[in-house]
Amino acid sequence: MKLLKLKPQPLLLRRCRRLSISAAAAVRQDTTTWISAPLATVSPAAESLFHITVDVSDSPDLATSHTKAGQYLQLRVPDSPKPSFLAIASPPSLAAAQGVFQFLVKSVPGSTAELLCGLQKGDVVELTHAMGKGFAIDQISPPQNYQTVLIFATGSGISPIRSLLESGFDADKRSDVRLYYGARNLKRMAYQDRFKEWESSGVEIVPVLSQPDETWTGEQGFVQAAFARAKKIFSPQSTGAVLCGQKQMAEEVTSLLVADGVSSDKILKNF
Repeated sequence: MKLLKLKPQPLLLRRCRRLSISAAAAVRQDTTTWISAPLATVSPAAESLFHITVDVSDSPDLATSHTKAGQYLQLRVPDSPKPSFLAIASPPSLAAAQGVFQFLVKSVPGSTAELLCGLQKGDVVELTHAMGKGFAIDQISPPQNYQTVLIFATGSGISPIRSLLESGFDADKRSDVRLYYGARNLKRMAYQDRFKEWESSGVEIVPVLSQPDETWTGEQGFVQAAFARAKKIFSPQSTGAVLCGQKQMAEEVTSLLVADGVSSDKILKNF
């Protein structure tokens, strides 16, 4: 009797392929090193935003993995297997000196971030080492060659910008450092208590509110529009930029800067 060779059905092949991919992904995920650490503080930062401080003093290798402003890590909580990617808001020097990481976390309903914001001091979370290249500040250094630095942030995107401003990038040695910081309204704008400190370091802060109340007299609308309206004269060859926040904002600001002659490799992002 002649045996017939049956061809695998496409549906079966697709299912096998999906299973193989899932298994491979699971293996890759299992290689991630997770380190347990307790929460030191959980407190409101603004509407829907929370200050989260994690004590990593018992894990020196974890603390020293944060070397550049703009780096991020993965964090997960006991009740959720799905981790969140969080930018580190504190400067690297704080981890080295005090053994803590600070974050600005937006509480999104149904997310790991929401569970994290609902925890209390002493609760234990798990973190990975810091990852990512951070902001490549060396590309807009030395400061005498890049006298203008334009910084743009929206919402919780201010988190790694805070790390940058408090890490020191010689703002006081530059003639024009501006931070365009966008939020829905003042209730949604974190770090207002740090504005004076940032300004004293040489940064001009331009808050931009998309839905302000009737008492607001500052910039309104979107960050990119506020920047376009400013019409301040600057030399493209000696200008750098740092962006973090909404994708549309980043894309439109990048287009404006490139159109003005700013080199794309001088426009820094942390992802």
